[in-house]
Formats: sequence, C-alpha cells, structure tokens
Amino acid sequence: MSLPRHAQSPSRGQSNGPVLGGKDRIVTFALGTDTAGSGRVPAALNNIVGLKPTLGAISSTGVVPACRTLDTISIFASTVSDAWAAYQVAAGYDDADSFSRRIAVPSLTTPPRSLRVGVPDAATREFFGDRDQAASFDAVLKRLSDLGATIIELDFTPFFEVAKMLYEGAWVAERLSVVEDLFRRDPEALHPVTRQIIGGGESLSAVDAFRGIYRLTDLKRRTEPLLEQIDALCVPTIPTFYSVADLDADPIGPNSRLGTYTNFVNLMDLCGIAVPSGPRPDGRPGSVTLLARAGEDVVAAALAEEIHRSADPCLGATTHRLPPATPSVAGPVPGEFALAVVGAHMSGLPLNHELTSRGGRFLSAAETSGSYRLYALAGGPPQRPGMLRSEPGAAISLEVWAMPAKGFADFVSSIPSPLSIGTIELSDGKKVKGFLVEAAGTEGATDITSFGGWRSYLESV
Repeated sequence: MSLPRHAQSPSRGQSNGPVLGGKDRIVTFALGTDTAGSGRVPAALNNIVGLKPTLGAISSTGVVPACRTLDTISIFASTVSDAWAAYQVAAGYDDADSFSRRIAVPSLTTPPRSLRVGVPDAATREFFGDRDQAASFDAVLKRLSDLGATIIELDFTPFFEVAKMLYEGAWVAERLSVVEDLFRRDPEALHPVTRQIIGGGESLSAVDAFRGIYRLTDLKRRTEPLLEQIDALCVPTIPTFYSVADLDADPIGPNSRLGTYTNFVNLMDLCGIAVPSGPRPDGRPGSVTLLARAGEDVVAAALAEEIHRSADPCLGATTHRLPPATPSVAGPVPGEFALAVVGAHMSGLPLNHELTSRGGRFLSAAETSGSYRLYALAGGPPQRPGMLRSEPGAAISLEVWAMPAKGFADFVSSIPSPLSIGTIELSDGKKVKGFLVEAAGTEGATDITSFGGWRSYLESV
C-alpha cells in the first residue's frame, strides 16, 4: 500500500513505522485502508487498537482505493494514546485529494462522566451463538456504567440494513470501477473470492446506483432519532471468531458475519476505534468498538482509552502491560480557548455535539462564584437555560471545555439571542469565557437558581 503523499514528506514531520517513545519503550503503528472493517476486525483478532478516522481526515493521495467514496486510512497500535498520537501527525487537509476534509484533531483528554452510550438492544444484539463473546460485551457495558456512562439500548435494525448494502448494492460496482481493466484483461489475476464478489458489479446499472443512494439516505434518516439520543455507540468489534478452516470451507459467509458491526460505519460517515477489552472466558481477546459522528473522533478515542485501562490487558501477543497514563492536558493549549457551558451544550446533552464536532474537548466540571442566577428560557426544543450575573446569587454547576480558535469563532457565530458569550467567574476565582443571557431574555423565564445547575433542574421535570 502506498502511503498518503503528506505522510511521506519529512518536511511535514510525518513518521511511519517504528517510533521511539521514551526509554526502553518502542511504539509501533501501521497504516491500512478501511472500507468495511479492515481497520477494526484485525485489531479485535490480535488484541490491539484499530483507529478508523473520520472519512477524509487522512489524505488518500497515492492509495489504491477499494471504494473511493468510502475509503479511509486506519491506524493499528498497541495503545489508544499511541494510535491517537499517530493520527495527530497523519491527519491533515490535502487539496490533491478531492475527498480530503478539514477535521480537528485535539489532544486526548479524560472524557466527562455523563456520556450517553448507545448499544444494540437485546433483540438486535447478534453473536451467532457465541456465549463468551456475549459475556465479554456485557462485562464492558458494566464497566462503562461504573465509569459513569448512561447505557441506552437502541434498535440496530437500520444500522444492519445499511451494512448489507456494502456488498449487496451499488458499492460493489464502485469496487469494480477500481480494477475493471485488470478484471477484463486478466480475471485470473484476482483471487477467486474477490473476483466473485466484485464480478457482481457487472449486473448493476446506473439506475441501481441511484436506488442505492436513495435507500442509504432513507436509512440514515431512520437512524437520526437514535443518534440524537447518544454521544457515542459501543458495539462488539466482531460477533464471534472463525478459524482458517472455517474460511476455507466458506470464504464469504464468515467474512460477512465478521462485518456485522463494521460494514455500516463508513456508509454512515461515522468514525470509530476498536479497543481490547480484556480476555474472554475462553482466553481469546475481547474487543469493543466505540463509534461517533464524523469529526468527533476524540469522543470515541477518549472513551476507548478508559475501557482499555479498566481492562488492563496485555498488549497484543506480548506479556507487556499498558504503560502509565499520560496526564491529561488540564487547560487549553496554545491555539485553544477555555469555554464554560451551563446548559444543553454540556456532555450528554442534546447540543454537546456542537462542541465536539468543532474539536472541543472536555476539561473539567466546575462551579461559578456565588454571584449568578439561572433561568429556564422559553422556547425549544431543545430546552435552554440562561445564566445572569446577579446579586443575590448562587454557585451554578457548569463544565469547562477547550475549543480550537477556529472552532470557537465558528461556534460563537451560531449562538442565538438572547444568549451571548461573556466572562464568567469560577468558584476558584479564575475567569473564563462562557454562556450568559441578556437581562431582557429573562423576562417570562423561570428562575431555577435553587437547583444549582441545569442537570439538576432537568432531573426534576
């Protein structure tokens, strides 16, 4: 596989292959293309991390595509932090790649404890009879709950219907477009199974392609209400294991089943990261995948880091354990602003994605000084509060996030009246920019200061 052009250029500080990461520590990572589950299924089978970035975050210049509209370059590493460090180096906009996108890749920090994590419900959770895999997944969900996440069960039927389209619809014809010359000139040069699958594209027409696009759009619309309920998805990376003998007997069926929880991801423009979750009862490696919306890679990766550390597995096939955690960046770094949010933009609430999609990262939970009042404003959905500096007042719970300068400017321009960004005094005397409301905006609003914060108020209604 050819590496992206900018990943080959030493002038951009890129590095591929072994990277020395400190005394007596060797960090290794590898790059590979990911259309279906090639960045996550091998990770699950080998007890390593597989990071599948948002489509277009890493340039595909120089890469021979499988499906150009769906391809992304994935990263394999021993740990989440190593994978993320490689991603930060490799990500970048490339005007030579028509599918390249400008995606923020902020520093990896500890996630907030109030994330909403969607999982397949009991009716749509599929392990093909593998009880050990089911038990391993249940154990991860228990750990997520212990970490403070709210588990939300979802009907995964529309996701699975999207997954079927990857090898049963117009995207098979896209695969044929890549190798059509070779396919017609020397079909025996292709592996028989590859030739059989890609050959199916010959029977598809332009009409079929448009029908596929319409069908995908309809299914994505069906998933929107599900995705609005959550901050991330957690799924088994693979539903079960297959041996080489299984694949020799049936090269297509087992591979299709291995893609149960991966084949829909790129079609839906999600990002994801597969992470070891500790050995199963039979000793085979356990693994789950965290998925998030496009551009919210840091949400999935931060949660994956928590799962990896809570499992404390050996790294890959070695006897080495996870190295000590790198301390989280406690405050904004150069090029970032600290931003205090008090309402629907807090973690686990409906507008939090407006921060994460712009590269925002959680810093801490905090309180204001005792000089503020909080109001439930009219309008919605979503419901919004407004905070006003006032005496007498009280301390109001909030969250502090770091926002890249570019993302901050774009975010501020989207804030509706009567809300605004002003200077907020925290309980420790520090001052940060954050949400305030114009005094006129409190007319007709409900004073909810006594609840001490927006979350407490929501729990009471």
